Amino acid sequence: MTNIEKPKFHILEVSGKIYLSWCLDMEMHFQGQDLANTIIEDGISNEKDKANALIFIRRHLHESLQTQYLSVRDPHILWRRLKDRYDHTKIVILPQAQYDWQNLILQDFKSVSDYNSALFDIVFQLKLCGIKLADAELLKKNFSTFHALNIVLQQQYWQRQFATYSELISVLLTAEQTNELLLKNHDLRPAGSKALPEAHANFEKNTSHFKGYKRRQEHNPRRDSKEFNCPRKSNFGLNHGKEKKPKKVINESICHHCGMTGHWSCTCRMPKHFVDLYQTSLKNTSKRGESHAIKINPTAITTVDANNISVGGLLFS
Repeated sequence: MTNIEKPKFHILEVSGKIYLSWCLDMEMHFQGQDLANTIIEDGISNEKDKANALIFIRRHLHESLQTQYLSVRDPHILWRRLKDRYDHTKIVILPQAQYDWQNLILQDFKSVSDYNSALFDIVFQLKLCGIKLADAELLKKNFSTFHALNIVLQQQYWQRQFATYSELISVLLTAEQTNELLLKNHDLRPAGSKALPEAHANFEKNTSHFKGYKRRQEHNPRRDSKEFNCPRKSNFGLNHGKEKKPKKVINESICHHCGMTGHWSCTCRMPKHFVDLYQTSLKNTSKRGESHAIKINPTAITTVDANNISVGGLLFS
């Protein structure tokens, strides 16, 4: 039965890629279990502790490594052979870690959290190689890699004189989270997205034409001006709602020269003989009386009879 007890951490692969972190985890575990003397040169330990240390080391090795070191019965010997085999990893990791540190730039990352994660990965690799970075170096790296558009923001953070890198990164993370919330709120309700009022909507309330409401009197400098005192035109008159009366048809003027319509006498262009004929007809009409008028001569009535009446030589019966 294998894997009776789960590993406490990652096992060591044949490639030895994680040897440095694996070695650190093993040392910390042995110190906690009082088994550190089992892997130290000239360390004093009993057989029981050696057996427990050997079992724990083999449980965190790859199956190929377990087979290769199957004959080793002493934990100190096994620890030294693994160190001789994979301790050169420091020499391999160090150049790459130094290169990553030199090319670490804040503006290359989409978020502050991504930059912070990459920074601590590089710091851990350098620490495994025996190089420790102080907070002053971490702060300098951060301030020197701000984007050129954020130069004012960089100066403001620099003037605050942060003592530790953790203080600076907490402020940057808070500012980043606040900016994300502002952008989300803007996307939910961008500027100018509010519904416009209807074209004929009337939002004035409690106007003066409502009875029983007395508006607050306030001083208005335009009240004494002529424009303010001019009566305003209103669509609500006495005849509001009534049908409009048809307009009177105005007769066109008649030319006094020719009697035609459509022009005035001052602009008349009719020939002279037509004008003379029209003027002659007007004179003749004025001389003649009405066509059905009857002139009564009172002296012509000589006798009045109930049955026969003679008027002007005419006999009516």
